[in-house]
Amino acid sequence: MYFPNSYRSMLVLVPFFVSATTAHTAPPKLDYLFPAGGQRGTSVEITAGGAFERWPVKAHIEGNGIDIKPAKTSGKLSLTIPTDAEPGVYWLRLYDEDGPSIARPFIVGVLPEILEQEPNDDPKKPQLITKSSILNGRLDKPGDVDTFACKLTKGQTLVASLEAHKTLRSPMDGVLQILTSDGFVLEQNDDYHGFDPQIAFTASKDGTYLVRVFAFPAVPDSTIRFAGKENFVYRLTITTEPFVEYAYPLAMARSAPSTVELVGWNIPDDLRKFPVTPREGPNLLKLFDPRIANVFHVRQEPNPVLAAPSKRENPLMVTPPITITGRIDKRGDIDVYQFDARKGDKLAIRIEARTLGFPLDPILRLTNNVGTMLAQSKAAAIGSDPLLDFTAVQDGSYRLEVRDLHGDGGMRHVYRIRIGAITPDFELKVVGDTFTLSPSKPLEIPITLTRLGGFKPEIVLSVEGLPKEIAATITAKTITLRATDKTTFAGPIRIVGSATDGTKRYARTPVVELARATETFWLTAAWK
Repeated sequence: MYFPNSYRSMLVLVPFFVSATTAHTAPPKLDYLFPAGGQRGTSVEITAGGAFERWPVKAHIEGNGIDIKPAKTSGKLSLTIPTDAEPGVYWLRLYDEDGPSIARPFIVGVLPEILEQEPNDDPKKPQLITKSSILNGRLDKPGDVDTFACKLTKGQTLVASLEAHKTLRSPMDGVLQILTSDGFVLEQNDDYHGFDPQIAFTASKDGTYLVRVFAFPAVPDSTIRFAGKENFVYRLTITTEPFVEYAYPLAMARSAPSTVELVGWNIPDDLRKFPVTPREGPNLLKLFDPRIANVFHVRQEPNPVLAAPSKRENPLMVTPPITITGRIDKRGDIDVYQFDARKGDKLAIRIEARTLGFPLDPILRLTNNVGTMLAQSKAAAIGSDPLLDFTAVQDGSYRLEVRDLHGDGGMRHVYRIRIGAITPDFELKVVGDTFTLSPSKPLEIPITLTRLGGFKPEIVLSVEGLPKEIAATITAKTITLRATDKTTFAGPIRIVGSATDGTKRYARTPVVELARATETFWLTAAWK
């Protein structure tokens, strides 16, 4: 990590007047990174796009192992990624004593990485790709189109997957096309993962095929041509190697190792059954293999899990608490699960499909064992999933139906559902992810504590990551920070709630610009 020279006040001389003033500058403003990722075991030179009134600045990247140094040239950074770095998203932030930038994603990948080379707009002059790679590209002007060529043999499947808006928050609604070498469009996809397209294309004959990328603005405007700007940054995976769409089931029990089936393309038999060992820590396990082009995930659950076909004519009997992975395989299918409950039992039914990036728009329908509907739920907003809370009115058997709102089905119409007692819990929320502690007054951080499901135990708040020079005064609703004179600190902190029953939760806040939530906040305390 690079530390700049200390800030100096400036002495300004004008006729008949002398004044010593302290310059006030804005903190770094980070709009994008290009390239927005790199292969593990490599060093990457990247450009930080934005506004930097002073350079060099300091840099911080969440996670272990990656070394980052600002270069002498403004906006240039050097990153070294260890060979054993875990693939996935790392959050990079620039900062100085005036404050931090927003944290931007930097993605560590498994495949070799290539920079897009202009000019490549003309399908007669594409950029040739000779092996499975990740293309780091940018549609840097209106009307820009990027074209890449690769050779395929008959029956070979090419996966082209664009990462731009969903993770990088590039303001683009991308489009992917597969073309013949003479420019005839064979396949096109606009929205696969939100605004980001993906195509799995199987060649009907030997030959050279083109992958073409262009975009419209993510927020529609009055233009009628393809969009482009310097921050239209993307990562395009082009591979004929194994590529995983999802692991089935989508969950595993924390109590013992398990095996999941890899669903996707070009997956050989020796990889299809993938062993998974539970780990301490986050509920969501990140899985990867150097032979597989992308990262995939499985959720660890505290209760039993299963994945089995279950149709209306033969409902699957389950015992809550349980987590089930299911799939609506074809149009019109309905999955049905049957369970017993006693009068007064309070059950929470939670399903995840849209929130996991799948196209299934689920409807939950609860009936008694003779088919009388007791409750029904669908998503309250676009992109969300339904939830259903239920209190049994009598002892007996109940049936839960899962179907798609539009009657659709297919390989990607997969879901994860949990049936169990309403579990008491709590959550902490903070508004904002950056804070500045000034010398003139203490910093008050309001905390919103919400008890869920009748959570009763006492909760104690604390702050992780504070230096000893900054003291925290904590009440049930506020954390007040005070610093000694001339304290200088800039770094990540976390606010944690610890309950007397052992439950531990970190405060979270939405980062609206990046459409994500974070448990890490940035604190700046600098006496000038």
